[in-house]
Amino acid sequence: MAQTERAQRRERTGRVVSDSMDKSITVAVDRQVKHPIYGKFITKTTKYMAHDEKNEANVGDKVHIMSTRPLSKRKTWRLVEILQRAK
Repeated sequence: MAQTERAQRRERTGRVVSDSMDKSITVAVDRQVKHPIYGKFITKTTKYMAHDEKNEANVGDKVHIMSTRPLSKRKTWRLVEILQRAK
């Protein structure tokens, strides 16, 4: 059997806004979009639920997450590494 090529996994960098769940975190990812008429840059935020196996991320940490298979209804991301701890 030939090995099938796996799809490219999406990666995001954001900050942890909630860690109150067991083995789960909520990560807010900001992006800048230009307003179509006025040209001003607007910050849009998207929240992702991510799997944190060892409960090591805390609120305020800057983290790197990667897409994975669905782990629950809303959780399709997993924690790769903690880039910067909250002060």
